[in-house]
Amino acid sequence: MSKSPERQAISAGRYWITPSKKSADIEYPGVCPHCVGMKQILLSVALAFGLAGASPALAADCFADYKAKQDNPLRLHYGVMQLQGQCKKKAARSEISARLGANGWTLLNVLSVFGPEGLSGRRANAGEYFLRF
Repeated sequence: MSKSPERQAISAGRYWITPSKKSADIEYPGVCPHCVGMKQILLSVALAFGLAGASPALAADCFADYKAKQDNPLRLHYGVMQLQGQCKKKAARSEISARLGANGWTLLNVLSVFGPEGLSGRRANAGEYFLRF
């Protein structure tokens, strides 16, 4: 007959049973050293995409054509203005209104916002108000 191996009991009073500590369980106060390079890469990529997305909206070659009036006596004009802020019609309206208002004109309407490719066709129509303000 084969004998089964003897079993020994471990008493809790003699041996301390503690959970093992793996490296993943240890908390580092601050940034983990192997994550620094990854964070720099991710921040660089995010910044690049952010600037690429913002560049058309803040283009230096952005223009708007508009209609304005002046009272007493009534005078109307059509003009083209280079924009300093965002290249969007709503933002252009407030910028053009402020710049015209400083010269005694009231903005009636912003017709369009465009790039440098649209300047040549509007130069003759704007006359003396082509890039005046």
